[in-house]
Amino acid sequence: MSENLILGGPASGYKYEFRPDGVYLTVYPNVDGERLFELSDMRQILRDCKVLDYDVGILSRTMREANGRPQKIAEPIQITEEALKSIFDGEEIFAGNEEEEPYARIVVEMTRDRMKATIRYDTRDGARLPTKEMVMAALDEAGVVYGINEDAIDIGIASLTPFVAAEGLLPIPGENAYIDRKFNLGVQGKPIIDEYGRADYKDLNLFVLAKENQTLAIRIPQTKGTPGKNILGEIVPAQNGRPCPMPEGKNTKVVGEHRLIATVNGQIVDKGSRISVDPRLEIKGGVGVQTGDIDFDGTVQIKGDVEQGFKVTATGDIEIKGSINGAEVRGRNVYISGGVTGADRAKVFAEHDVRTAFAENALIEAGNDVFIADIALHSQIRSGKRLIMEDKHGQITGGHAVAGEMVSVKIIGNSSFVVTKVSVGVDPNLQREYQELRRAYKESKKRLTHITQTLNTLSKIDINKLPKSRVESINALTRSQFPLAGQIKRDEKRILEIEQQLTNMKNGKIRVSGTIYPGVRLSVNNILKSIQSEYKHCSISLNSEGDVEVGTY
Repeated sequence: MSENLILGGPASGYKYEFRPDGVYLTVYPNVDGERLFELSDMRQILRDCKVLDYDVGILSRTMREANGRPQKIAEPIQITEEALKSIFDGEEIFAGNEEEEPYARIVVEMTRDRMKATIRYDTRDGARLPTKEMVMAALDEAGVVYGINEDAIDIGIASLTPFVAAEGLLPIPGENAYIDRKFNLGVQGKPIIDEYGRADYKDLNLFVLAKENQTLAIRIPQTKGTPGKNILGEIVPAQNGRPCPMPEGKNTKVVGEHRLIATVNGQIVDKGSRISVDPRLEIKGGVGVQTGDIDFDGTVQIKGDVEQGFKVTATGDIEIKGSINGAEVRGRNVYISGGVTGADRAKVFAEHDVRTAFAENALIEAGNDVFIADIALHSQIRSGKRLIMEDKHGQITGGHAVAGEMVSVKIIGNSSFVVTKVSVGVDPNLQREYQELRRAYKESKKRLTHITQTLNTLSKIDINKLPKSRVESINALTRSQFPLAGQIKRDEKRILEIEQQLTNMKNGKIRVSGTIYPGVRLSVNNILKSIQSEYKHCSISLNSEGDVEVGTY
């Protein structure tokens, strides 16, 4: 058999070639999606041709791939054209070489956006593999001039399987503008973890604070897109990024064009499209294990109680609808609808005023006035100006009440003659500062004297003979005396100022609209008086001779 015998062709969907070196099978790609034969049909043909020893695996794969490439499935057999025609009457059978078969027609398919060109083969008129030059010519005829992949073409022309021959350059859209928030609200409600990995459940991060002029957010502007090019060589415009508005809310402002800052101190409130700073913190319940301690830069309103062992600190006013039970509260003004109780654990400190219904075993300090509506039992009360208890019982029993200018109450002491101390005419806050300053001044003087004596002793020693570490210690000691001497001079000046203020303070007065009971100990401008009998509807002050005198109300 000097030339190939061919059974079938593109019209049949398959082709058997009986070559001198073996039996080959070609299965063409489906054109209309309908397969004209099954695996059993191909095997039956082989049996009819007396081809019994063939590779079934290669036969099955060839049918499955249907790529138009001939695959050897068996060794050569002796068969003539006449024998084939007698077996397959009516089938397309001819003798000749593969090169004589017509080329498959090249079809160039482009996507609607003209960004991709796919080469497909029409094998109805011929199944011979086209050359690379034919594919390039077909692309040129279709107008494809950009993004041609010659490597893909080299691979694609080896079979009749469709392949992508050209791809355009996709445009790159611009980035949208976005807001880069300079805070993290995700930490809210989570306890602070210290350096040792321990959680502080009294600090639950219920709010995130901002300081005035603090940067809250930066707008990152949108960018322009990068144009692309389709396979026809046409420019494909790119979409530019979209802008976004600044999330300017209450108590914030835009600086420059892209920076948002806080205009007040307070908690950050992020509603997505708006970032605000609220100088008020509202706690709908009480302060306890569910909230942890509160430390807020602004005004705080608490709907419930402040429980024992917890602290509330604010730079603004603090309003408590409930009571303070063994807790500590510090603010500018502190208003308590309930009372202050807590076995000497309750503490209230106000820069200006304190208002409460009652106090029991509590410590209350105010820079200006303290107002107590009902009763103060066994409490330490210190007001820079006035202590006013003129509503309801208006009674002080036990403890020590101190006011810089005046104490105005209904009742002091009780019928059981409980020891009750009341002092006026001395600002307790100023007096405490004076005492602390005197103590610090005394310690600083003592330390400076010790340093001076030490340096005098060391001056008699040749320091060149001392170790380097010892010389450095002496130098450090020498340097420390100068800031210490400066601090002593500043303390001396402040002590003199306070002494002058204490001397010039107005005479204090105690007004009692009800009764003062025996057991009460009064102090007016540091002049003491013990009450031995009841006084009613009276006032206490210093007379012209500097003695404490009980007069009319």
